[in-house]
Amino acid sequence: MVLDPFRTTAPAAPLPRLTTTVPKEYVHRASVAEVFLTGAARQSDTRFELTAQWPRAHTFFQSADGRDHDPLLAAETLRQAGLLLAHSELGVPLGHQFVMWDLTFRAHLPQLRIGSGPTDVELTAVCPEVIRRGRTTSGFRMELTIRRDGAAVAVGGGRFTCVSPAVYRKLRGPRLERPSGVQPRTVRDVLPPSAVGRARQADVVLAPTSLPNTWLLAPDTDHPVLFEHGGDHVPGMVLLEAARQAACRFVTPGTVRPSAMSSVFHRYAELDQPCWIEAKLAPSLAPDLVTVEVTGRQNGEEVFSSTVSGPLSSALPLQRAALEYA
Repeated sequence: MVLDPFRTTAPAAPLPRLTTTVPKEYVHRASVAEVFLTGAARQSDTRFELTAQWPRAHTFFQSADGRDHDPLLAAETLRQAGLLLAHSELGVPLGHQFVMWDLTFRAHLPQLRIGSGPTDVELTAVCPEVIRRGRTTSGFRMELTIRRDGAAVAVGGGRFTCVSPAVYRKLRGPRLERPSGVQPRTVRDVLPPSAVGRARQADVVLAPTSLPNTWLLAPDTDHPVLFEHGGDHVPGMVLLEAARQAACRFVTPGTVRPSAMSSVFHRYAELDQPCWIEAKLAPSLAPDLVTVEVTGRQNGEEVFSSTVSGPLSSALPLQRAALEYA
């Protein structure tokens, strides 16, 4: 008798359920390394529980000194949650595009400290407004709470429209492909990273101009995070980063770490046309916070607006007279 060396006498024990990221296609990412969500479960027609893991070290979404998660990581997690739920729970087919009309978040900054391992967070998403056309969702609003060890890290929300490939082709027309006339930037083109709250020159998205409190949007279109999956227009997360950097530049020589951002998007920001980023001081509800209103304009039309609030760094003396509301 010939024994089969590969035959087992008893069935193997079932594998335990292991942690993994959700499919990258569900959050419109090309790289698995940029997927932060690890699962989702429906609780009701409008309520969902999700899980995510933030890496201990990230090339972009962390503070300049590497000690804290970047508050904009909450915004990116919110964006990914909206896309995941749209595809996995709300019936939006893969291949559809999304228009983000607004995004708001408030973060509890002490909860963003990086620990000795990756940060596991739990998310509760509520979709109080879901617009359907037949069996397909055409738009929805989502409200999100992010918790770490039971404590709130951030709360926020956003409004999305879901666009079929055919409609998107009609909407974008000849701009569906990335313009060939986009010129690569050089290091000399942009502001120094220390002036905009960043550690690396490659992460700077603003270029200087001769106008006061006005800069040109000049991101690196080959940036591995900001332009991770290409595209035919400037991504919304790049505009949020531009707003944060403009707020930091506005309060130079200090910097501001956003504890809250509220942004509205009016139209696509085109890659081959100049986009002017303007900042001005806004009233702040708390004496220890600074609030800056940032606006992006292209061809004389407003592309987006964002209100950025947060504490000033110790590098800038708290002399409010120097920042008088004009």
